[in-house]
Amino acid sequence: MPAPKELVRHLRRNMTDAERLLWRHLRLKQMGEFKFRRQHPVGRYILDFACLEAGVAIELDGGQHLEQEGYDAERDAWLVRHGFRVLRFWNHEVIQETENVKMSIWNVLHEGAPPSQPSPWEGAASSLDRKP
Repeated sequence: MPAPKELVRHLRRNMTDAERLLWRHLRLKQMGEFKFRRQHPVGRYILDFACLEAGVAIELDGGQHLEQEGYDAERDAWLVRHGFRVLRFWNHEVIQETENVKMSIWNVLHEGAPPSQPSPWEGAASSLDRKP
């Protein structure tokens, strides 16, 4: 049964702080021309973020997910059977380690890409540390 449009709209309007933060970095093809959708229905599930082109689903988990590990495992298995790679991050990871989360997503999206396509974050700090 597909997710009701009203539920999808509600989830988009009421994103968590972590979802809002990550969305700022995923929207408008900021991950090397990969388009992401937020609160995207797939089958009977609603994915926090989905890149259909790359077959990547990103799920952000809060404390409630400790109590629903079985459901999450079943959901992930279904998504994998339907061609998705599932990336899961804790909300606090997104908020406290944003750059690491972005780099993890970038790496999955660009697996097998030619080395001439570095992430926008590579070398940023090192170029500041160099002496003239």
